[in-house]
Amino acid sequence: MAKITQALASVALLVSCLSAQQSKHLKRDKSADGQQIFASSCAGCHGLDGRGGERAPNIAQAPAAQRLSDENLIRIVSEGVPGTGMPAFHSLGASGISEVVKYLRVLQGRGQPSVLPGDAAQGQALFFGRAECSSCHMIAGKGGFLASDLSSYGKGHSVEEIREAILNAGRDSNLHVKHATVTSDDGKQYDGLVRNEDNFSIQLQAMDGSYHFFEKTNVRNVEYQPGPVMPSNYATTLSQGELNDIISYVVTAAENNNMAAGSESEE
Repeated sequence: MAKITQALASVALLVSCLSAQQSKHLKRDKSADGQQIFASSCAGCHGLDGRGGERAPNIAQAPAAQRLSDENLIRIVSEGVPGTGMPAFHSLGASGISEVVKYLRVLQGRGQPSVLPGDAAQGQALFFGRAECSSCHMIAGKGGFLASDLSSYGKGHSVEEIREAILNAGRDSNLHVKHATVTSDDGKQYDGLVRNEDNFSIQLQAMDGSYHFFEKTNVRNVEYQPGPVMPSNYATTLSQGELNDIISYVVTAAENNNMAAGSESEE
């Protein structure tokens, strides 16, 4: 009798283990469903990252798309948008549409809480202090405006993507933006970014944000600075911990900006 009881217990344990593994496998497969459906049904127009292309808009980073409720997104995917190139996807079924919306939230940076590698408060101090990020970039209405506003940047980019952008500035640098020093006829020098230029004139935005327009007949010299506008030496001027702090601040600022936008839309 004892042997039978032991055998039954072993069988029960085996069944339990197999059920747990099957459940885990199903959950893992289901988590990938949204990505697979998005890749086959949506990426052709919106791109694999959801950031749009020639045929459809950016639905990962655009504030209008981020503020839509899940219910609205489900309706749009299901019924399409009349008068546009967005078709209805009834064939995906309710569960398939729901998984697509869940995956879109991941692309928007809202799928799961971000794991911060450092201290956001220390990162803020560095951003507006020694690292001098704010001399060009703005976050939450504070900082410079020569470069892109980073208020929402951390919402659509992973920790590693942000790290890569900081350490390898030249890789994603806008090659159409030139950094130049203009020397006028009276010997004054103006350093900044070239915003417009033709054969007869050049418009420069100085580092303090002011604009200066020059006719080239009144310019002594224009010296174009090589390399990206963004410093490329952060790997040596910032420690690993300081870099992690700045990344954490950028991510946290984006999350706070998203919460503020949500509150405004509700009002």
